[in-house]
Amino acid sequence: MAFDSARFVQAEGGRYGRYIPISEHGLIGDLRTAALVAANGTIDWYCCPRFDAPSVFASILDADKGGSWELAAEVPTRTRQFYFPDTNVLITRFFAADGVAEIQDFMPVVDDSREADRHRLIRRVICVRGTIPFRARIAPRFGYGTEAHTTQVEGHTAVFRSPSLTLALTATAPLEADADGLDVWSRFKLLEGESHVFALDRIGDGLPPRSCPRAEAQEQAEATVRFWRRWLAGSRYHGRWREMVNRSALLLKLLTYAPTGAIVAAPTTSLPEQIGGERNWDYRYVWVRDAAFCVYAMLRLGFTSEAEAFMAFLSERGIMQGTGTGTGTGTGEGESGPLQIMYGIDGRTDLPEYELAHLEGYLGSAPVRVGNAATGQLQLDIYGALIDSIYLYDKWGQPISSDRWDEVGAVVDWLCEHWDQPDEGVWETRGGRRNFVYSRLMCWVALERAIRMANRRGLPADLNRWRESRDAIYRQIMARGWSAERAAFVQGLDGHVLDASLLMMPMAKFVSPTDPKWLSTLDALTTDLVSDSLVYRYDPTASPDGLHGPEGTFSICSFWYVEALARAGRLEEARLAFEKMLTYANHLGLFAEEIGPTGEQLGNFPQAFTHLSLISAAFNLDRALG
Repeated sequence: MAFDSARFVQAEGGRYGRYIPISEHGLIGDLRTAALVAANGTIDWYCCPRFDAPSVFASILDADKGGSWELAAEVPTRTRQFYFPDTNVLITRFFAADGVAEIQDFMPVVDDSREADRHRLIRRVICVRGTIPFRARIAPRFGYGTEAHTTQVEGHTAVFRSPSLTLALTATAPLEADADGLDVWSRFKLLEGESHVFALDRIGDGLPPRSCPRAEAQEQAEATVRFWRRWLAGSRYHGRWREMVNRSALLLKLLTYAPTGAIVAAPTTSLPEQIGGERNWDYRYVWVRDAAFCVYAMLRLGFTSEAEAFMAFLSERGIMQGTGTGTGTGTGEGESGPLQIMYGIDGRTDLPEYELAHLEGYLGSAPVRVGNAATGQLQLDIYGALIDSIYLYDKWGQPISSDRWDEVGAVVDWLCEHWDQPDEGVWETRGGRRNFVYSRLMCWVALERAIRMANRRGLPADLNRWRESRDAIYRQIMARGWSAERAAFVQGLDGHVLDASLLMMPMAKFVSPTDPKWLSTLDALTTDLVSDSLVYRYDPTASPDGLHGPEGTFSICSFWYVEALARAGRLEEARLAFEKMLTYANHLGLFAEEIGPTGEQLGNFPQAFTHLSLISAAFNLDRALG
C-alpha cells in the first residue's frame, strides 16, 4: 500500500497547519551540525555534514520543497516534549487513547576519527504503555532543495544519493519507496515494551551503510547521555535558576563546532524577525562579538576549555593577526583592519550572500538567504567584545601566551588609529555608517581591558598611547553621546534617539550603575523601549536602518535590562523582569532571537546571543540578591 503523504499532513494540520511555530522545536546535535525536531515528531531542519552546509531537511523554510523527516503516531494524540535531564537528548511523547509512546532523538558525539564523518542521527521509537501504530516518511531534499537525488531501498536499508552528499537510512522497521521513488516510508504498530530504531548516516569514501540494531542504539543513547552529563558537571553555577542556566549552557555547547572551536550564532538561516518581512538572515557563522560574549558566559560557569578552543580558533587561523584568507574590516579609506565581524566555522572569510528564490520562506517570509553580506561591514564594537573575552580568559582561565599578547597589542594599536570613525554598528544596520555611541563604548572597553592586562602582568605596551586614546573616547562619549534634551545617553553622537545597546554601559564598567546620568538613561530606556520587561533595540521610525518593517523585542536586550536593574539596586524590578522573561521561553527553555507582539518566538532559533545573556543576568542577579 502506497504511503499517503497528503493524509499525513492533513492529520497534523488540525494543530499545526503547514508550518510548525518556531517555538515548537527542540535542538539536537553532535558538535558539528544540528537538527530541529518539532513537537509533532518532524525533523524540519537539518544540514549535513556541518552547520553551514546546504540543508537536507528544510521544510521549516518551505513546507513543500524543503524536505522533512516525519515520524508520528497514526492515531490522534497529544504530544509533550522534553530533554532527558541534563543532556541534549530530546524526547517527544505521544499520548493516545490506547497507549503512550515516545521518540528519543539524539546525535552521538564522537571524536575526530573517521567515524565522526557519519554524523549519525538516531531516532528510537518506544511504546511505553498499551499499543500505538506509527508512520514515518523520510523525504530529503538536497542542496536546499535544488539537487536531484536517487533512492535505493533494500529491505531495512535506504540509500539517498545526490551529487554532493549520500545518506543511508537503516531501520529495524520495514522500509518502502514512495510512489515517485524518491522518498521512503514505513508503517508499524508497537506493543508495550516494543521499539524500532531509525538511523541516518552520511556515507562516502567507500563506506557501506551500517545498521543500527536496538542494542547498539541503546548503547549509543547511554553514551550520549553520559557525554552531556559529564560535560555539564563542570558548571560552577548553583544559583536560583539552575535549570534555565544549565539548559542555556547545554545550548551554547551544542552550537560549538568541535573541529575548530568556533561558536555559531544560531543553527538556522532566514527564520524571520517579522512574519512576512525581509529581516531574514543566515546566522550559521562565527560572529566575533557573539562568540566572545559566549566565552564570557562559559568562563562564568567554569568552562575554560571552550574559551581556550575559541582563542585557538582566532590565533591558528591568523584572525588576530589580520592574515586570514580575507581582507579584514575595511576602514573606509582603502586600508584593512585585523578583524572581520564574522567568519565561517572553518575560519574562512568569504561568505557571499545570495537568495534562494525557489523557497517561499517560513510562513511565506521571503527571502531565504544563504551567506551574509554583513561580512563587509565595519563594526568597531567587536574589538571591545574580543579584548574583554581575552582579558577574562587571562584572569579566570590561563594566562595568555607571549604570542597572543603580541596579537592583542597589534589589534589595540590599530584601534588607537581607527576608533574615531563611523561604522555600521552592533545591529548591522544597512542604512550607511554612523557614529554609534555603543561602538565608541566598546572601543573604550578594548583599550581599558588591554591596559589592565599589561599592568597586571607587566607586559610590554605603549601605555601612554593606549591611555590617551581611552581617555579621548571617554570624553567624547560624555560630551557628545549625552543628550541634555533626553537626559540620557543616546544611540549616536550629537543625536537624540535611544538605543538598548547602551544598557551595556554599567556592565562594561564605563559608568557607575548608580551614576545620576546612568539612572536617568535607564529611566528613559524604560519609558521608550521597554514593554512588560521586553526591550526593543531602537525605534526604526526614528532611526532608519535601511530595512522595511518593524521587528519584535530583542531578547538579549531584555536580559541586559534585568542586569542593569540589578546593578542599579532595583532588585525587585530586576527579579520580576527576569521571571517574566523566562515565561517567554519555549517548553524546553529555549529562546529565539526576538519575541513578537503576542509572545511568539521570532528570528533564528535557538539563539546563542539570548542564552549567553540569560546566563549573565542569572549570575549577576543571584549575586545581587545574596
